[in-house]
Amino acid sequence: MRRTILLLISLMATVNVFPQGKTLVSKGPEKMHQPKYCLFYDNHTMPACPDVGESFDAEAFTDRIKRCGVDYLTFHARCNLGMAYYDTKIGIKHPSLKYDLFGKLADACQRKGIALTAYLNGGISSAEGLLHREWTTLYFDGREYREPHFTPYVRTMCYNTPYRDHLIAMIEEIAHNYPVSGFFIDCLAPYPCICPTCIKEMKEKGIDYTDKNEVVKFSEFSMLRLCKDISKAIRAINPNYLIYFNGPGFEEQSEIGTHMECECLPAGSWGYEYLPVLSHYMRTLGNKPILNMNARFYNWGDFGSLRPEAAIKSELLYGLANGMRPDVGGHFHPRGDLENAVLDRIEKIYKELQTMEPWFDNAKNITEIAIVYPLSIGNIRGDKQLKSAVRMLSELKQQFDVVTLYSDWSKYKVLIIPDDITFNEEIARRVKAHINAGKAVISSGTSGLNPEKTQFVLEKEWGIKFEKECDFDPAYFTVGKNFNRNLPNMPLSEYSSGIEVEPLPGTSVEANLIKPYYNRGWDGEYAFYYNPPDKVTDKPALTINGKVAHFSHRIFAGYSDLASVELRTLFSNVLNELLPDPLVKYENLPSFSRVFVTEQPGRKMIHLLSYVPEMRGSDTQIIEEPIELHNLKISVRNDGKTPRKVYLAPGGKSLPFKIADGYINVTIPVSKGYSLVVFE
Repeated sequence: MRRTILLLISLMATVNVFPQGKTLVSKGPEKMHQPKYCLFYDNHTMPACPDVGESFDAEAFTDRIKRCGVDYLTFHARCNLGMAYYDTKIGIKHPSLKYDLFGKLADACQRKGIALTAYLNGGISSAEGLLHREWTTLYFDGREYREPHFTPYVRTMCYNTPYRDHLIAMIEEIAHNYPVSGFFIDCLAPYPCICPTCIKEMKEKGIDYTDKNEVVKFSEFSMLRLCKDISKAIRAINPNYLIYFNGPGFEEQSEIGTHMECECLPAGSWGYEYLPVLSHYMRTLGNKPILNMNARFYNWGDFGSLRPEAAIKSELLYGLANGMRPDVGGHFHPRGDLENAVLDRIEKIYKELQTMEPWFDNAKNITEIAIVYPLSIGNIRGDKQLKSAVRMLSELKQQFDVVTLYSDWSKYKVLIIPDDITFNEEIARRVKAHINAGKAVISSGTSGLNPEKTQFVLEKEWGIKFEKECDFDPAYFTVGKNFNRNLPNMPLSEYSSGIEVEPLPGTSVEANLIKPYYNRGWDGEYAFYYNPPDKVTDKPALTINGKVAHFSHRIFAGYSDLASVELRTLFSNVLNELLPDPLVKYENLPSFSRVFVTEQPGRKMIHLLSYVPEMRGSDTQIIEEPIELHNLKISVRNDGKTPRKVYLAPGGKSLPFKIADGYINVTIPVSKGYSLVVFE
């Protein structure tokens, strides 16, 4: 069987570029589509599958998704197995596919007003890599294959081999022959490669190919160069195509892509801390559409699951409250079976969301705090301290963004610099301008130090002098009367490492470190596991200098590791002092609820979400039902504007409101999972 499949592949495969001597006209869009309600299908089909497309009915499928209100579909033209689902003269059509499946789908979508984006995997193409081993990456130890072999990434493609032209030719082939609205190029990552092609170019560029870090940098350069070449080729055919590259950072592809997509399966390895970070970050990168891609299944490769309605809906609502459009991912059965149970669930969710579309459409988030995190997308996607800072501010119902150096910081009233953000010249310049404008800063741990971690870059503004790393293990602290509201009168744990600082004249010490009797460790006889607090020291745990507050220890790492409510309470007390009139105030809201403020011309909206992810099994987070809340008091700062009316959308039920002390005060009688309050 395997020999037969490989023979079929070799007979069908060709490295020819698109046929020359023929004038081709793009079948692309007359204007760029603006996605609203989207579906994304995975269709990675093994060559051994004997009946690809045999039961697929393009008319029935497109009718069904049209009933869901879907206006945008991403569907595979070529998958990560290297199988094409259209009549290609360049790639490898699946051996058991007897007709042009993608072509039938494209025709049906065009007739029914559904924008279709063609998916091609850019970083993986197993069949083509098997046929052309010279197209695959060569790892540092000389292996082509990854360990373990049981992964879609067992064989990755080198962007500098003829594979590059082959991939672009397939994209051009689709653009010229099918009425698609865009292209989604997946799995583009800086796979390190020391194949002869890459070695030759690295030598020409003077890159040390024996240095792994330098090879990875070159691979990233090669990846972005391929993205630029693909974008150039697509736009040369039709500038109205949507283009997205999955893998490179959003900032790195800002000039070559047309929109952004946030892939997040909270039940999988992403977890429920990922979407909050990305949503608060991505909206700072410009006015591009952002798709919020979750999925009907628990993880990629899972054909046999349909997550609860509340889980799928809550994630899409979270995205809509943060300017992201719904995009539900699914697996397409190779045979083409219509999965009505899945589409029934999506239809129910989408139809409910669409009743609130007038208040979602082009709404912008109002924010006044920025978490400063000028690191790479790899850090942003995974850093626990950043996730912790986002979670803490979310639990406190604060309105904030996550910013890098890409975006402007001037609109924010407070900058929060979490734990380990050292200052280069540009960061220092921006923070100093912020402070000079009379605005506030909260930092923690080694944030504010120079890259060598020897001194504070803005020592005068911080009002403290760096001394050394703190050797208390564990470290405790006690808080003075100015910031001890709602804190127990006892030594409290930091749950993290930190530094020792010396206050300069004029700086107030608002919390002090408490040393333990002895540090954790083993002395050859005893495990020093029980480490009670001893005496209060004169070493600061919290300092305030003007509008700059600094926590000596990594408060966000501590909150991430042990979820200490006391750490969040102390942080909240400091923030309330520096931002006494926040955009939102509240009573009777639990910590798990989330509040977002958006605006359109002539109205403000408050989005209230109440869902609780629960850890089940070994590592799966799940939301199974919404949480019903009662008599929720919310106040939004009116900023000099008085509303004509306040009501709940979409039903229009009026809510009584009062204006006092610069806030519009309303009470929501009942909220089950989600409420949308409109201030007209």
